[in-house]
Amino acid sequence: MSDAGQRVTIFDTTLRDGEQSPGASMNLGQKLQVARALRDLGVDVIEAGFAAASPGDLEAIQAVSRQVEGPIIASLSRCNKGDIEASWKALADAPRRRCHVFLATSPIHRDFKLKLAKDEIIKRSVDGVKLAREKFDDVEFSAEDSARTELEFLAEVVERVIEAGAGTVNIPDTVGYALPSTYAETIRYLRKHVRGIDKAIISVHCHNDLGLAVANSLAGVLEGARQVECTINGIGERAGNASLEEIVMAFRTRQDVLGVTTGVQTERLFPTSRLVSQVTGLHVQRNKAIVGQNAFAHEAGIHQHGMLTNRETYEIMRPEEVGFARSQLVLGKHSGRHALKDRLLALGYQLDEAQIDKVFADFKVLADKKKDIYDADIEALVVHGQILGKGSVAWELEALSTTSGTGTLPCASVALRSAAGERIQEVAAGDGPVDAVYRAIEKVTGISLKLRDYQIASVSRGEDAQGEVSIEVEHPTGVYRGRALSTDIIEGSARAFLDVVNRIALKMPPPTESEARAEMGTP
Repeated sequence: MSDAGQRVTIFDTTLRDGEQSPGASMNLGQKLQVARALRDLGVDVIEAGFAAASPGDLEAIQAVSRQVEGPIIASLSRCNKGDIEASWKALADAPRRRCHVFLATSPIHRDFKLKLAKDEIIKRSVDGVKLAREKFDDVEFSAEDSARTELEFLAEVVERVIEAGAGTVNIPDTVGYALPSTYAETIRYLRKHVRGIDKAIISVHCHNDLGLAVANSLAGVLEGARQVECTINGIGERAGNASLEEIVMAFRTRQDVLGVTTGVQTERLFPTSRLVSQVTGLHVQRNKAIVGQNAFAHEAGIHQHGMLTNRETYEIMRPEEVGFARSQLVLGKHSGRHALKDRLLALGYQLDEAQIDKVFADFKVLADKKKDIYDADIEALVVHGQILGKGSVAWELEALSTTSGTGTLPCASVALRSAAGERIQEVAAGDGPVDAVYRAIEKVTGISLKLRDYQIASVSRGEDAQGEVSIEVEHPTGVYRGRALSTDIIEGSARAFLDVVNRIALKMPPPTESEARAEMGTP
């Protein structure tokens, strides 16, 4: 096999399929932050969104295509003129661009969703690719629900779209139905029966409904697929997608069997995982392969003895390879900007001087509250500063106080400052101090939310560790996740709630003139 044949294209769809995880939507600034991290990670293709889905999606794809150079930027489209034109509008300024068109091919989709016969599916698929090729040199076609499509019909569709100009053909296991053996057979069948298959790259896109997304993707690569579609932390619809970090490290660790390589800078995997987790509010489970907190932890005595003798007894890869830092205790209140900058570089963060200044200012504030500052504390400051430190806010927290105790009604007093500079204070009671704070914030802002989930996690260790508060709330405009960092969990809870309130307030249209008059009691 030639060197060219050994290279697998990494197609990241965190910003499109990953964002479809319930409550994981990102604003424009967050999408740009993740896109830059993916560029630094070294992915080949970034699927930045579905341009026709909403004006916001189109704007985000356009911004990514203009500001993130290096990877191919892709937009998803259905096989119709309107979608393809939306993708062109979003990607017209991109130095490297791809239109990714799709149409379902399985019997259940043909009969119940599309209500189309096989010949119409073929016609629409071919027409979609031809329309895309009128504007794009790089076109990918996906046969949605390939894993449940008759092999002969799937082969016919793939052959026809390649003839129409598709340079990449994607064979998705859209609902996570396949087993590694059946998925491998699908790829093998296509390579044997599709005329002209060598003119296109075969891509795999597997979902994790049976926990087999990575296994199926690797099975496809073993049969000749040379593009893998995946997401950071495996996020995505339902149970998610194939996990990028697991795919990449499987290639690297088992090159003896898989025989392929990627362009991914693996030492960026852990920082990128942390960033996506913070942006989406989807926590990485402790025992998650590659990037979980326990991925390189050893507690059993026999394991620890083996590690001390030879680390390869219980570790098949080095923590440094995926971006885990070996050192723990790093800096204290007397540490200077230069020391912080060196530690940031060691942790894999490439920040400009203004960003370093912001992190240093936050670091000094934290150093006055904490005796010992760990790598995890620094990473949390960087990530939260990048995510929450951008853009305008409708409300800022100025002050809060709470009272609670046995036999005492929990109360909170909260003072917020509006974007117009007005300071408003309210008092509320609740089931506990956090509930009272939330009720007071709702009284000030007029935005009522239903709390669905509330979690606190320590980002480092010690009695004075920073706590990361994550919440999930429901509002008529959708489900939102908020997060904040503080050594005070009540303050962190308030800031996480405000994180959500601000996003809702900034996306809600201003009141009409009649509504404003009604609020003031005028006709």
